[in-house]
Amino acid sequence: MRILVAMSGGVDSSVAAALLVDEGHEVVGATMKLWGGAGDSGCCSVADVTDARRVCDRLGIDHHVFNFTETFNEMVVDPYVEAHRRGETPNPCVECNRHLKFDTFIARAKRLGFDRVATGHHARVERAASGRAQLLRGADRAKDQSYVLSILGADQLDYLLLPVGTMEKTGVRAVAARRGLATFAKPDSQDVCFIASRTKGLGRAQFLGERIDLHRARVVESASGVDHGEVAAVELVTIGQRRGLPTHSRERPRYVIDVDIDQRIVTVGDREELMVPGLRLTQRTWVHEPLAAGARVHVQMSAHGAARPATLEDDGVTFDEPFRKIARGQIVALYVGHRVVGSGVVC
Repeated sequence: MRILVAMSGGVDSSVAAALLVDEGHEVVGATMKLWGGAGDSGCCSVADVTDARRVCDRLGIDHHVFNFTETFNEMVVDPYVEAHRRGETPNPCVECNRHLKFDTFIARAKRLGFDRVATGHHARVERAASGRAQLLRGADRAKDQSYVLSILGADQLDYLLLPVGTMEKTGVRAVAARRGLATFAKPDSQDVCFIASRTKGLGRAQFLGERIDLHRARVVESASGVDHGEVAAVELVTIGQRRGLPTHSRERPRYVIDVDIDQRIVTVGDREELMVPGLRLTQRTWVHEPLAAGARVHVQMSAHGAARPATLEDDGVTFDEPFRKIARGQIVALYVGHRVVGSGVVC
C-alpha cells in the first residue's frame, strides 16, 4: 500500500513509519505546520519538523511539510480563545485531531492518492467480525491515547493505521534505538503547541490576555457566602481548581465548584460539593450507530484519567457513584470494555 505517515517529530510516529517501511509499503512522511507564533512548542514545532526530516532521511523515504496554519487558527486556536471568554475549559488537542489530523490531513492524503494514513498514536484499529473498523485502547495502558481519538468515526478509522498501538512504549523506544532514529530518547510532548512555556515569560494567561479582556472576580464560599478575596482573571479559573486561589490551604482545602463569568464570581467549597451524579453532554459523536439510553458504558474524562462506570441517558450519563464535577467544554470518551463507542462535550 501507499501510506502517508503523520510525522510529529516524536519517537512514536518515527517508529510507525519504520514499521511500515519494514512491511514493504510505499511510505511517505508528512509533518503538519500548525502554529508559527510565540508558543511554537509541544508537537509540530520547528524543531520537530527537523527531527521528522532526519528520521525520514534515515529510513530513506520522502518527507513533506503541509502548511495548515490558517485552518488551525480557524478551527482550534480561535475556538480555544472564545471558549475561555465564555468560561469553558476546552481541549485543543482533541479539536486538533477532530479538524486537522483526521480531517484536513486525511483529505490531503486522499487527493494525493494514498491508500491509508498512519500516525503514532497508542491506540488500536481492529476489525470486528462484521468487517467494521473498531477503535480500541492501546496495549500500553499508561500511554493509551484512545481518549484523544474518541471523536473519530467509522470512515476515518477505515482509512487509519496505528502501527505502534500494539506495543509498549519501552518497545517503541527500543525499535527506534535499534534503527538509529534520532528521536529514540526524545521526551513525549506535554504542552499545548501554541502556548509558550512559563520559562519564556509567557503562558496561558498572557496568550489569552493578548486576545480577550481578562476580568477580576470575587471568590465566595458556597455555603456561607463569605468573601475570600479576588482572582486576577475569572476566564482562567476552571472547575475543581484548588491552587491559585486566595483560599489555598492544606489544612482546609477549597475547590472551585462554579464559575460565573457574567457576574464575575468564583464559588468555592469542599470536595464533597464537587461531587455530581452525572454529566450533560452535547456534540455527541458515535463510531458507528448511537447507543440507546440505558446502555452501560465507561466514561473517561481526561487523557489519562480512570474510566467510570455509568448509564447512558438521552442528554448525558449518570455515574454509578457520584464523581467530581467536570468543567464545561471538556471532552469525555465513552467505552464499552476496551472499545471506544463515542464521545461528547460537557455542557
